[in-house]
Amino acid sequence: MAELKDTLPATFNRLAWSNLAAQSAEQIALAAAPIVAVLSLGVGEGQTGLLQTALTLPFILFAIPAGLLTDRISRRVLMAGSEALRAAALFLILMLIGLSALTLPLLALLGFVAVCGTVAYSVAAPALVPSLVAPQLLPAANSRIELARTIAFASGPALGGALVGWVGAAPAFGAAATLSVVAVVLLSGIHEPARAPAPRRHPLQDIREGVAFVLHHALLRPVFVTQFIFNTGSFLLLAVFVPYAVHRLGLAATGVGVVLAMYGVGMVCGALAATRVMRKLAFGSVIGLGPVTGFAASAVMAATTLVPSPLLAGLAFFLLGAGPILWVISTTTLRQSVTPQRLLGRVSAINILSYGARPLGSALGAIVGGLYGAEACLYLAVAIFAAQALVILLSPAVALARQPEMVKEASASCAG
Repeated sequence: MAELKDTLPATFNRLAWSNLAAQSAEQIALAAAPIVAVLSLGVGEGQTGLLQTALTLPFILFAIPAGLLTDRISRRVLMAGSEALRAAALFLILMLIGLSALTLPLLALLGFVAVCGTVAYSVAAPALVPSLVAPQLLPAANSRIELARTIAFASGPALGGALVGWVGAAPAFGAAATLSVVAVVLLSGIHEPARAPAPRRHPLQDIREGVAFVLHHALLRPVFVTQFIFNTGSFLLLAVFVPYAVHRLGLAATGVGVVLAMYGVGMVCGALAATRVMRKLAFGSVIGLGPVTGFAASAVMAATTLVPSPLLAGLAFFLLGAGPILWVISTTTLRQSVTPQRLLGRVSAINILSYGARPLGSALGAIVGGLYGAEACLYLAVAIFAAQALVILLSPAVALARQPEMVKEASASCAG
């Protein structure tokens, strides 16, 4: 962290700290919502499933609109506004708890609004970074952003659950809302360089332009396909692991939690090592490393069907966290390098649409696991992870010796 602080500009450091506050607010609130729904509102599994659906839908519904806004208005203003929206929704939940007026529909509605703020922030942040740091510092900057995300991902759910358990639901949402306000304050001090005004066109034209850029680009197309397949495989694993760990590996609740925590440990370790790894390896090799590590993780997990060891399962989740974080950092840097500034928001939004594969993976787990058992799901996951590794290894992205030069606006029509 000290090395990054010395080299990255102060205005970016404000963005990085804002990102940590925003990501922590999101994770605390996401953890607290279902706990409050069960313990305070007395809802069952089916209703909590509907709540979780409300908390994930904005990523599918609003990623593209957020991308359009990101390319048309100030990215800093959009991020500050979206974070303020999340803070307002969380404060409203806090107020309803205080009035004993919170209901499941209101919790789902306000949670939905809060996650809409998350989507806009997540789309705009990668588009803002290249205007704040020099091109050669993009890998370090993206490592810093991802490190903040992984720290929040690893600690936020535990902190949210602990706050609800120790001091109640209201302080948990109050802490999340306060962190969102901190993020807004930090964003207000960022100087964003002016951009040329975007031409006023029909939104569908802008969407088509962004989609065409990604799908026709020789480097970005295989990255998107790989990420879509990876999300399918990883959520297939997650969908069946808990019952598999209990019935096949003989783990109690604490053991399951420890094994799953190795995913977060792997993410943090990967993010901490990313800058050093990207200096020592060819840029394309780092891109290929994430999908290959994901395949290795799935193979190690499948090996537990022959050797039912919790240590192997923990190693699998560690690899599933560590390698793909290198993928996220390297491919984010790739997108920022080869995408014209005026398209960065839409390209970032299309990347987030790959999250739509997550429910597909969960559904596969439910269907295949229900018909053939968890072991069949683990073998299927190996095949899926092999496919995503093959897609990227056969692409020109892995042949890149170094980070591409920053593309000029005039070359937007020459992609591919």
